[in-house]
Formats: sequence, structure tokens, C-alpha cells
Amino acid sequence: MALRITEVFYSLQGEASRVGLPTVFVRLTGCPLRCSWCDTTYSFTGGEPATVESVLAEVAKYPARQVCVTGGEPLSQKDCLPLLTALCDAGYDVSLETSGALDVSPVDPRVARIMDLKAPDSAESARNLWENLTVLTPRDEIKIVIASRGDYEWARDVLRQKKLDQICSVLFSPAQGLVEPQSLAQWILEDGLNVRFQLQLHKLLWGNMQGK
Repeated sequence: MALRITEVFYSLQGEASRVGLPTVFVRLTGCPLRCSWCDTTYSFTGGEPATVESVLAEVAKYPARQVCVTGGEPLSQKDCLPLLTALCDAGYDVSLETSGALDVSPVDPRVARIMDLKAPDSAESARNLWENLTVLTPRDEIKIVIASRGDYEWARDVLRQKKLDQICSVLFSPAQGLVEPQSLAQWILEDGLNVRFQLQLHKLLWGNMQGK
């Protein structure tokens, strides 16, 4: 089984319910989307070949029991699925960060799926695979990056129409440099939304440093 890996690194989880926990990140190479605000464009191409076994050996060098498989879009590599299962079998608490554009149903049920829904300003909202909502469980999380008031209103309406907060936790995150965090926080409070506002902890600590 062959994977392409952009990087494996040890840091603090910066997002979602595991925020602040020491975590090993496995960043797979490649993504079929081109979101306007993407902060990991370096992962689109290149990478180094690896096997599931070699990735497990690299992860084992670090003390964390939390592992996050991310990208790019990790599910664009077919061997992402056996990697996720192997990490679970090895006893890790595994999360997957995925764009929401690819089918998440084959993912090992022990994995927490942190799934994006792309708002209009991402330029990729047409890629949302809405059928994914039918397979998410309370263990999973939905993340929406907000880049404008229009994005917020879209996200608010989708939240209400599809009752996203009855499926799993929902995260609203401001796109760095495009919408003021205070504005997004105020909009959420004014509309009384049952969502979690989040800032990316790793960026507050280290900026946009690769490997952090």
C-alpha cells in the first residue's frame, strides 16, 4: 500500500473538541479542491512515498495518543482508509480532517470525522457532498469556515434548515484576515446559534508556521 505524505509532526491540536491536546499530525499530499482561503497549499503536490507501516513507525516516535490525519484532502488517497484503521488498531485516538467533498462513510467508525461544509466564499461550496450528513454521528464534528457576513448567513441558514446541531457538534471558524473574530462571535450571539465559535489555537501560538 502506497501513501504520499507531506509531513508528520507533533504539536498541539488547534481546532475542534480536542483543542489543546498534544497530537501527532499526519498530513497527506493532494487535494481536489482549491478553497480561496486555504492555508496549506504546500500540501497540494509533492510529498514523500510511504507505507502504512512506515507512517505508524514515525507516529510512534512521539508520546501523544492523539493522532490527526489531515491534508490537503486525505480521503483523496485510497490508502488513507487502511491507515486510519491501522492507527485505531494501534490504540491511538484518531481524528480525520476532511473537506466534506468526498464520501466519509467508508471511514473506520472508531475515527472522529471533522468534516467541513464549504461556504460560498470558499469558491468550492458546489462540492459539498450533502449525503455525508446522513452518516455522521455524535462522535463527529462539522466545521464551517466563515469569510464574510454572506458566508455567515449561509452557514446559519444551513444549520437551521438541516438541523446540523442535532447531528453532531458544529464549529464556526473565522477565516484568518477575512472576517473579524469579534464580528463572527457577535453574529452567533445575536442569532442564538447552538454552535461552537473557534479560533485556531496553533495560529495564535505560532502564526502560520509549517509543522506547527
